[in-house]
Formats: sequence, structure tokens, C-alpha cells
Amino acid sequence: NSRPPRSPPCAPMLKHVVIWKIKDPTQKARHAATVKAQLESMRGRIPGLLAIECGVDIGYDADPHDVGLVCEFTDRAALDAYQQHPLHVEVKKVIGPLLTARHALDWDA
Repeated sequence: NSRPPRSPPCAPMLKHVVIWKIKDPTQKARHAATVKAQLESMRGRIPGLLAIECGVDIGYDADPHDVGLVCEFTDRAALDAYQQHPLHVEVKKVIGPLLTARHALDWDA
């Protein structure tokens, strides 16, 4: 048989990606660091949130967003629960005033 071996079945997963611009360009570095630290503070503390990664733009693109977030959830129910989780709600209260131009994308992985 010349067929390649099948990959093992993957558990269902959902990816959640968000990008923002920092509202005050004169405070970009400081505010981006605050946003990154706040978002990463949720790692391992919310059920169903399998992975969380936050990055700050390196300045490669001519018109970038400043901060990006990539999360992996067990499923849609976990994403729904994350949106209402008290820790996430508190993080949004801290970072919300620092950010603008939010764009999000969610997909089944």
C-alpha cells in the first residue's frame, strides 16, 4: 500500500485571534507592555483556555496594529465562558482604555 500513514485524530479546538492599536502613540511601548502582561496573566487560570500568546509589533509593516493575541480553546463553549470569566472581564477593564481599532477572528482548528 503506497498511501501515507494517517495522522492521529485531533481533539476539537477553536482559535481566537485579536489585534489592536495602542490609543496613545506617545505611550506605545509602555502601554503595549502593560497590555501584554495583563493578557498573559490569564495563562493557566481560565478553564478551557489551552494556550494564550500575546505579541507586540516589531515595526516591520508600514501600517501595523500594535498588539496581537492568539488563544486556543477546547471548543466554542470554552470561548463563550472565557468572554464572561471574571478574570477576563477585569483584564478588559485595565487594557480597554489603552486600546483602539480592535479586530478579531475565530475559527475551528
